[in-house]
Amino acid sequence: MAQINPYINFKGNCEEAFNFYKSVFGGEFAFIGRYKDMPPSENGHAHEIDGEKIMHISLPISKETLLMGSDVGGEWAEYTIDGNNIQISINVDSENEATQIFNGLSAGGRINMALEKTFWGSFFGMLTDKFGINWMVSYDYNQQK
Repeated sequence: MAQINPYINFKGNCEEAFNFYKSVFGGEFAFIGRYKDMPPSENGHAHEIDGEKIMHISLPISKETLLMGSDVGGEWAEYTIDGNNIQISINVDSENEATQIFNGLSAGGRINMALEKTFWGSFFGMLTDKFGINWMVSYDYNQQK
């Protein structure tokens, strides 16, 4: 079964925003990763971002929902404006399902990051569909069944 979560991009104040959301919703962060933690061979744009900035953060809102986010910078920052900084993240149960959904959603749209294996253990890609909606598709190889 697929899980859909909101994913918010920030221009440098992700940590501040998520500490605020944590004060509202409660709970603890499930994950906090910083750009300095990325392997040096990954996408070059990450090296243009302050290493202390948030690469990925997640805050459980309920058993079924995570609020997720990151700071953007480098070449991606110019495309991030208030209003288009929210993406829909869909997490699926198999690589095959990820491919099927990614290909379906990207038809007539734009692929922003090809669907591929990542250093964090996911089969992941990003796209903008033909209606201008931003999507992230992910299959986590380490998920528990």
